[in-house]
Amino acid sequence: MERTRVIIADDESLIRMDLREMLTNLGYLVVGEAGDGRSAVNLAREVRPDIVIMDVKMPDMDGIEAARLLTEERIAPVLLLSAYSQQELVQRARQAGVAGYLVKPFRESDLTPAIEVVLARFSEFRALEREVASLGDALETRKLVDRAKGILMDTQGLNENDAFRRIQKMSMNNRKSMRSVAEAIILAHQVSEQ
Repeated sequence: MERTRVIIADDESLIRMDLREMLTNLGYLVVGEAGDGRSAVNLAREVRPDIVIMDVKMPDMDGIEAARLLTEERIAPVLLLSAYSQQELVQRARQAGVAGYLVKPFRESDLTPAIEVVLARFSEFRALEREVASLGDALETRKLVDRAKGILMDTQGLNENDAFRRIQKMSMNNRKSMRSVAEAIILAHQVSEQ
């Protein structure tokens, strides 16, 4: 089984070292380390890890801002580490799209459940995104087919069922999608009207 690839970001090298050791003991593969948020974002853009584990308080861009960028760019989910559990920080983290939050000090045994939950949430999020895109595509196709049916009904005096069957038959005969056929009918109609 392929090991989960992790980037660690914390401005304290001792904490990075401890975290690297814990993660390695747990079977994770640490593919990079950064001491500030900006470096963490750039490293993640380059390495494309499975997850980024980062501290909240860091120089040159805090962990929450870095997490916001990584989430917006769909690079990797973020597990935030913080010695602080103030509501304001948690709220900012949530708004930034942080997938998990672990309060320091934590034990090695706390890491695996936190990481696995973050990875699962990110996977679900990506699946939902794909589903939304697919539904949007299906809706757009339906709109185009309906428009093409309307054109065939107006120009060729067909009823709705016959117009639909004509599009369907053209789709099969030409080995093109219904959407492509509908777009062609619409385009041909627009050209003929000019």
